[in-house]
Amino acid sequence: MAYITLNKKHFFNNLDIIAHQTKAKDKIALVLKDNAYGHGLREIATMAHEYGITKAVVRSSKEAEMVADYFEYILILADKRDIQNSKVRYTINDLRDIPLFNEGVRVELKVNSGMNRNGIEPKELREAFGLISQNNLLLEAVFTHHCCADEDREIFALQNRNFQAIKEEASALAKEFGIGPLRFHSCNSAALFESADFDEDMARVGIAAYGVLELPNNTAVSALQPILSLYAKRNSTRVVERGACVGYGASYKAREPLSVSNYDFGYGDGFLRACSNHYVTPEGVKLLGRISMDNSSFASDADKLLIFNDAKAAAKFANTISYEFLTALKSELPREILE
Repeated sequence: MAYITLNKKHFFNNLDIIAHQTKAKDKIALVLKDNAYGHGLREIATMAHEYGITKAVVRSSKEAEMVADYFEYILILADKRDIQNSKVRYTINDLRDIPLFNEGVRVELKVNSGMNRNGIEPKELREAFGLISQNNLLLEAVFTHHCCADEDREIFALQNRNFQAIKEEASALAKEFGIGPLRFHSCNSAALFESADFDEDMARVGIAAYGVLELPNNTAVSALQPILSLYAKRNSTRVVERGACVGYGASYKAREPLSVSNYDFGYGDGFLRACSNHYVTPEGVKLLGRISMDNSSFASDADKLLIFNDAKAAAKFANTISYEFLTALKSELPREILE
């Protein structure tokens, strides 16, 4: 079976760089949603705990329960099932969410600052505070999300201005409704590294921690190192003659006799089919023809083959982003931490 290795030294290097940006290790909230961006939820949680990360961000209650032993604070982004655990905070994405929570649940209010995806509108702040108070929820923080900190400086600046106004109004409303001092956070990986002087309560960092953030002109980002490598094992080998075809659709035709091996990694495991016919491994080994569900053929006879060790580079073969390439990797693939 194909397998994944995770480089702990690279991961700790990335966390060191991030901690320098946030000015404190305790301000790093590691984003672990979607199986830690395909890296393995428990494997990454284990390493993060060893490094000293105390905060995590997940998608669901199920993910929160899986990593509850590793962190002191867990923010759930998209679930409303109450966990009876003081470590857990739930996100309010819409005014209609508020009555769905049980009394005493810790919540954080997401406010739309310009991405227009999740979060209440700024004009709904007073209503939200009123409903939170009426339903006896424990509001601890207000946050937002940036849509293009790495792509559009004007929109990034606009969202920062909008969030500053949101923070000021939310702070005033907290005093009015008798709610304790609020925490505020907005930075994802790109926003953190595009901020000249980070001063929020925490940063929600995902892709930077995994070493594949793309900010070409940022010196700090250039020092990040990918932590995930994927290897496939050989199923079979044959020599094909000139003119012989390989794989479904006969889309590859040999121009000369060559050794062809089939490896146990296909689109059923997360190898995007868009890479068919043109993928090349980091070691220069060419994929031959189409990717099958459970296997793929390469011009190699090695017992194992490095498929990729940098999702940024690999994703380009599928004309996509590293996020999709990584999260496509199935959770069943074995994952090994390299010390």
